[in-house]
Amino acid sequence: MKTKKRAVAFEKSGYYFIGLFLLAMAGFWPSYFAKFFDGTADFTFYFHFHAFLAVLWIFMLIAQPILIFQKKFELHKKIGKLSYILVPLIFISIILLAHSTLRDPQENLGLELWVPAKDLLIFSFGYGIAIKYRHTMTIHARGMIVAGIVLIEPALVRLILYTFFPNEGFALSGYIITLVILYGLLLALIVAERKQKTGRWVFPFALALYVFVHSILVFQIRIPPWQAFAEWFAALPLT
Repeated sequence: MKTKKRAVAFEKSGYYFIGLFLLAMAGFWPSYFAKFFDGTADFTFYFHFHAFLAVLWIFMLIAQPILIFQKKFELHKKIGKLSYILVPLIFISIILLAHSTLRDPQENLGLELWVPAKDLLIFSFGYGIAIKYRHTMTIHARGMIVAGIVLIEPALVRLILYTFFPNEGFALSGYIITLVILYGLLLALIVAERKQKTGRWVFPFALALYVFVHSILVFQIRIPPWQAFAEWFAALPLT
């Protein structure tokens, strides 16, 4: 007689998000955190605002599944409601940071703006799924994991570039290595839950979104309407 396989609920994912926090610290250490110790920190308010909110989000990702694992459901719900404030602030911080770092109108302005825009797209997908299915824990958890995975790329690519390509600035090979690791993680999650019946569509959808957004960057695809939007956005008096 076959035993019924328990659905993957990812209730222990909080412990893995501790690894995400360490990755973020390592990835952003040379370009951000270390500069506070050598006296070269000259960042604008927008950098600090975004960094502070991103750390809060990672702490939430760590705490929430641990609270579920410990059956502290009421505290989990209360902290979850704080995301209705935190997530819009994260969106605002990304928009302001992107605007403050855009260079003068240029041919690649659209691709430059696409870098933070793609992260917002993936983040919106993951968080949107988590909120829509907040009463279906297996799907809710997957959405939150996607909203956490989106933080891996910016930290990992910096860690790889600073470690293996310290004198090359942006190295395409380093970026490709990052994508291979990121896609490998998503494929591993897809394979691990291939026999589950609930929510297994979340990670394949996220992988498809990643392939789409990265294709535009890797192949330098220029979309005229997006370029026009980028020029309009850069001209706004936001920062």
